[in-house]
Amino acid sequence: MTTPLEDRARGCLVGAAVGDALGGPAEGWTPEQIRERWNGPVTGPVPPYYDDWRTARPIAPYHKGDGHVTDDTLMTHALVRVYDTVRDHLDAYHVAEHFVPELMTTPRWIPELEAEALPLQRIFLAEKWIVARLHYGHVDPREAGVGNIVNCGAAMYMAPVGLANAGNARAAYAEAVEIAGAHQSSYGREAAAVFAAAVAAACVPGADTASVVAACLALAKDGTRAAIEAVCEAAANCDGWEPAVPALREAVRPYDTVGDTYRQPGLGARRPSRLHAIEELPVALGMLVATGGDLRQAVIGAVNYGRDCDSIATMAGAVAGALHGRGAVPADWAGPVAEASRLDLDAPGTTMAAVARAVWSADERRTADHRTAFLGLTGQAGA
Repeated sequence: MTTPLEDRARGCLVGAAVGDALGGPAEGWTPEQIRERWNGPVTGPVPPYYDDWRTARPIAPYHKGDGHVTDDTLMTHALVRVYDTVRDHLDAYHVAEHFVPELMTTPRWIPELEAEALPLQRIFLAEKWIVARLHYGHVDPREAGVGNIVNCGAAMYMAPVGLANAGNARAAYAEAVEIAGAHQSSYGREAAAVFAAAVAAACVPGADTASVVAACLALAKDGTRAAIEAVCEAAANCDGWEPAVPALREAVRPYDTVGDTYRQPGLGARRPSRLHAIEELPVALGMLVATGGDLRQAVIGAVNYGRDCDSIATMAGAVAGALHGRGAVPADWAGPVAEASRLDLDAPGTTMAAVARAVWSADERRTADHRTAFLGLTGQAGA
């Protein structure tokens, strides 16, 4: 049986995966460099930026391009498997007990390595932090994210948290704050929570881009809230993704610590702050506003924005897919990405819909128990 829940869950996670795959080869570059390399804007899967991708950037010897998903999708799917195991809400201890073993004990096909390997061997330094702190350092899971560089590493894989709490943005926010504490702190943790809330809000029947942004602003704190508000206001004055690229960068600049040269961040970059925000989430929401929530156009805009565009496109694709369902994901993207990545892109969404039903049932039992206890406390037992 396919209900709107299954449709939106599949749309969300397939949308996230295609955004990730399209954005991978353009990650780290400027809009001008992207256009020059691919003779115009990227509008689908493209070859790697470098032909000699194995040696061009030795610190990141990955096959980014040709429809391959990156670590954003690998970690998202790992979190889906944890939810499938637990079949209930997750917390930071589940990250230590289940997510870390997912990264370091079970070989998976890694598209960018073109080999079976442990996911740990693909994820980047800020994500390896989870294993170093939790498995080797035995740090309290709720505090393990403190000290990591503050980036979008936790936010990029939080879409399943929104699906587990589909329709309840506040619950998704709270659960993601708990989960992301094992990985991130400060505005990196905050962005993870707000992204999960955005996905949950997008699942509400009748939701649109405006209602999703409103839900985010109602929950977001500090610089994250200010950045989302500023970027979405700028996006409202843009007609499509092309004018949005420079406008959104200008709007997010005061909140971004990385600086204008993405691969050469300054000494103040990625440090905890109540005044700043990661760039990826506000820009993803801004692209949705600028394109009227259209998945194809929002993802294209996110990819051609450059910088950390695989994560921006992942988030834009996830929210747009949750808003509009599986049919909104272009077939000319989903098919090639699934084939190139050797992944069933729909299966994780189907799994998360089943998880969401299990979570709902467990929540109903807990609510009934709470009701009985509270009515007894207030002298209304039997009411």
